[in-house]
Amino acid sequence: MPTDKTGFDNARAGAHDRAIGRWENEGGAFTGLHEHRTPTVAGEIGDAEAGNLRVRLIALENLIVALLAGAPESQSELVREMAAYISPRPGATPHRLTIEAARNMLAIVERAAHYKTTSEGVDRWYP
Repeated sequence: MPTDKTGFDNARAGAHDRAIGRWENEGGAFTGLHEHRTPTVAGEIGDAEAGNLRVRLIALENLIVALLAGAPESQSELVREMAAYISPRPGATPHRLTIEAARNMLAIVERAAHYKTTSEGVDRWYP
């Protein structure tokens, strides 16, 4: 192990470069098989991964609706407060994604309210 700081930094940089090199060729799993293959860029996802994320997001939204439908009204009120909190402040530049997030939160609370009113007095767990 190098004793001076520069030697240590160089050894660390070399180890980093070797690790990245293994990552870019998937640990050597495709050595020689796909010479034309370009390295993937971190952050990019394919169509299958994007579809999987959409499905998981829909599942999470439905879980939140179900949980809010069975929760006390104070939980729904808390979500409404949070939606109002993330909405743009007076004088601030509105951001499209923030506005849409707040709108979606309120829509989820409304969906949950629908299930609260349709299932009141009905045992939801047993036929």
